[in-house]
Amino acid sequence: MATSTVNLPYFDALLGLLDRSPAVQTAFRRHVHWGYWADPDRAQISPAAFDEAAEQLTREVYGTTRIQNGAKVLDVGCGFGGTIASLNQQFSNLQLTGVNIDPRQLDRAKQWVTPQNNNTIEWVEANAIELPFPDASFDVALAVECIFHFPDRQRFFQEVRRVLKPGGQLAISDFLPSDLLALLPNLKSPLDSTGFYGGFDLSYTLNSYRNLAQETGFRLTQARDITVETLPTYSCFRSMAVDNQWFDPSAMVQTLAVEVVSRLRALNYWILQFDRW
Repeated sequence: MATSTVNLPYFDALLGLLDRSPAVQTAFRRHVHWGYWADPDRAQISPAAFDEAAEQLTREVYGTTRIQNGAKVLDVGCGFGGTIASLNQQFSNLQLTGVNIDPRQLDRAKQWVTPQNNNTIEWVEANAIELPFPDASFDVALAVECIFHFPDRQRFFQEVRRVLKPGGQLAISDFLPSDLLALLPNLKSPLDSTGFYGGFDLSYTLNSYRNLAQETGFRLTQARDITVETLPTYSCFRSMAVDNQWFDPSAMVQTLAVEVVSRLRALNYWILQFDRW
């Protein structure tokens, strides 16, 4: 497996646990992001249930777009390839491209995602704000729960607009703070942060995205708050940490902080879909 110079401590931990924990292998075999439960009050708390919920969150994100058979789709921050794998199963004649800055994640994606339904799949190691593709290459671009790690959202949107065809679509999921929470300085962490989740920027509000879209040639056409449907994620994380006797102080503190402000509805999980004009 390739080494990485990217500072992603939670991936370091996860890749180590995948080799020795059947529960973690089950939960994160496809996706490394929060889960979506249509009925969170009756959510099952198990690795298998979390795996299904993470798959459903992916479908909720790309389901906002007009992806159809024969489309050219770009997945930026593709992780272990779960979104590409889901599209690969659901559609045919797609040209699928997964991009990630971390070669370890791409290595894992290559190992388990096999093209089917006459689809093609390409994995590309690249930076989200310097996409190595010609103009107007794709019909749809996706970024599932990763944009807060990118060094510059505006440059990302500019690059995505460049590589999308006119009329193309971008769908993302992100944690958006309330206007009051957005005033706090600790919502931004340097990209080289040694905290469990690495560097991040959680300061973007819904209004920030509206302005960003207008500035970069997009139109925000769908915005959906799914915070409540993602809350069982935290119970799943705690259960797996206990079962694996894995207690990283930084992980516990940061995850608990996100859970508390999410339950208070100060930090909310949104799916956003933009049309390129």
